[in-house]
Amino acid sequence: MQALTDSLGRIHTYLRLSVTDRCNYRCVYCMPAEGMSWMPRQDLLSYEELGRVVGVFATMGIQRVRLTGGEPLVRRDITRLVRVIADTPGIRDVAMTTNAHFLAPHADDLAAAGLTRLNISLDTLRADRFHRLTRGGKLSRVLDGIDAARAAGLVPIKINAVVMEGENDDEVEDLVEFFSRHAADTELRFIEYMPFEARWHRCVPARRLRERLARRWTLTPLRQVAGEGPGSGAGPARTWRIEETGLVVGFISPITEHFCATCNRLRLMADGHLRTCLAHEDTPSLRDLVRSGATDADLEAAIRAMVMGKPWGHDCQLEGGEVFEGVMTSVGG
Repeated sequence: MQALTDSLGRIHTYLRLSVTDRCNYRCVYCMPAEGMSWMPRQDLLSYEELGRVVGVFATMGIQRVRLTGGEPLVRRDITRLVRVIADTPGIRDVAMTTNAHFLAPHADDLAAAGLTRLNISLDTLRADRFHRLTRGGKLSRVLDGIDAARAAGLVPIKINAVVMEGENDDEVEDLVEFFSRHAADTELRFIEYMPFEARWHRCVPARRLRERLARRWTLTPLRQVAGEGPGSGAGPARTWRIEETGLVVGFISPITEHFCATCNRLRLMADGHLRTCLAHEDTPSLRDLVRSGATDADLEAAIRAMVMGKPWGHDCQLEGGEVFEGVMTSVGG
């Protein structure tokens, strides 16, 4: 099997698969309050098409697949797709990023279908603030979803908190305290705000957050090994252990500490566009190839050509540079 590499020699083993651009929340950092133009349903890849494309990717060395959105749980019968992907030869890890609003009644079925891990978005522990930041979300639903995931054995659970200056950055220590009680099966990750289309909020640098936590707790950096940290299938987080509680805290810093040089992930948008870099939207559509009768060999050749043209990375900076193209909900994270 020939590895799926780009012109810089980066080997790709991780596919983020957006199954819909729709979401039941409208988080302030993810999409505008109004004016969204959703993808027509007929433009979305069907589960059969997604299964076929994943199978082609697996023959080229993709081993990990993460289902994203939008919110993946708003797509009907998502457990069927989880089962198809989990049964694909070569795929050894099937994860999902979700806001957990609909998770509680589906956690057991997802685990039975072959889902192995969950990342859950949770930016605040204050119900009123949660309602405001998500434009209508209910915090209790998310917390119930987390409990259900834990009961279903979908652990370790990674909690993703996007930190925005003046919005929720005063809760960093509160989040650490809250999830420290579940240190055995939970990792808390702080993510730098990434501006799409416009700078709606201000990013809080990861280094500043680490310095804040270090004033209160003892942070020990964890050595990055195979399967962990930047450049691995586990994602770009740099992790520390809080010695007093045992909680692992990760920092994902795409703005102030770029990890483009070791990027091993690809993003397939819900309409079949393969986004080789989060920052660039000008991608061809695999959907069109699939629906025009392309063979698996044709798909492989097209994918390899797209990946070979993957850019070095993005030019978004803390101040200045280019913002990310598109809207996060349609890109798939």
